[in-house]
Amino acid sequence: MRFDLVDLRLFIAVVEAGSISRGADVAHMALASASARIGGMEALLGASLLDRGRRGVVPTPAGRTLLRHARIVTAQIERMRGDLSAFASGLKGHVRMLSNTASLVDLLPAAVRVFLTAHPDVDVEIEERTSADIVAAVAEGRAEFGLIADSADPGDLQTIAVADDRLVLLVPAGHVLAGDRSVAFVDLLDEPFVGLSAGALHSHLADQAARLGRRIGYRVRLRSFETVARLVEAGIGIGILPFSAAERFRSGALAIVPLADPWAHRRLTICARRFEDLSRHARALVDEIVRQGAELPQAAP
Repeated sequence: MRFDLVDLRLFIAVVEAGSISRGADVAHMALASASARIGGMEALLGASLLDRGRRGVVPTPAGRTLLRHARIVTAQIERMRGDLSAFASGLKGHVRMLSNTASLVDLLPAAVRVFLTAHPDVDVEIEERTSADIVAAVAEGRAEFGLIADSADPGDLQTIAVADDRLVLLVPAGHVLAGDRSVAFVDLLDEPFVGLSAGALHSHLADQAARLGRRIGYRVRLRSFETVARLVEAGIGIGILPFSAAERFRSGALAIVPLADPWAHRRLTICARRFEDLSRHARALVDEIVRQGAELPQAAP
């Protein structure tokens, strides 16, 4: 049985995309070529690897077995590239990681900038997910490591605590809540909100509201923490942001009020199956993230 790396990477892309056409796009391959490669793998194996339906494809039991081994092989190739890059010029490295929303604002930009400056031969792929999704993806080998809130159960993954990630209320300075020492989330749900249109934090807040049998009433949904802060400042509504982001964008016209709910007190945590098994480049990026986390502003207890 002879599957090459192109076959394995294509198969991973197809399964993760849930579609041969979308997987072909990810693998930078024509649909006809991708279909032929998948068909050739099935013919060589003598078994179907994918169940094909109108909504896409899912792996068969044989496909799930191949997927597990394909992820192990491709991860080992990345570790080999990292180990050999110190000896060979032109050998390009690649790190794939996942992150929740909070980490993408203040922590990761600085860490990735420093890392890429020191490692110009390495590409970093970052995808935003909820913390629960990140744990599942890292456990399945779909990313080398991830940045999560410690409110998510890491299961058997190893973790490294990085920084506090306290969620806070952001209101105009003249708002009735501006002088409060803290506020409960349930007491905010009759207020108009300004928030993110999608992403991990958006999903997290929606889940917390659903547990209370409520929904958040958004007047405006935006793509960045900075624009959320600016519209809160304009009096459009209230917002909930990580403290580091709220502190960065706070002006004299804004006030920060801590959320009293236990779920709002979180720590950003790096998770991996085994840190000692990370590629050299991935481990270097983890170390830089930890260094940058120590520099983040911390909310008062």
